Amino acid sequence: MGTQVSTRQPSGVEKVAGFFRGIPSFFRQVRDELSKVTWPDRGQTIDATWRILVFVLFVGAVIGLLDFLLQLILVRGLPSIFAGH
Repeated sequence: MGTQVSTRQPSGVEKVAGFFRGIPSFFRQVRDELSKVTWPDRGQTIDATWRILVFVLFVGAVIGLLDFLLQLILVRGLPSIFAGH
């Protein structure tokens, strides 16, 4: 005869208990993965910060310029074309 496989689903209480039993293992795995990370030194962090600030300021200036040009064209230019004389 064949072996019967249980098709019983775990109850809600068993699921919750299993979840809480897995928490210590999860934190051990997180600690192990963080120990593999190569963290930047102070110089690398400062260099990256300056690069990001310059990039953000550049993108902000481009967006500001586009906003100004589109405002000139759409808000001031187009209505003057269709204004009655």
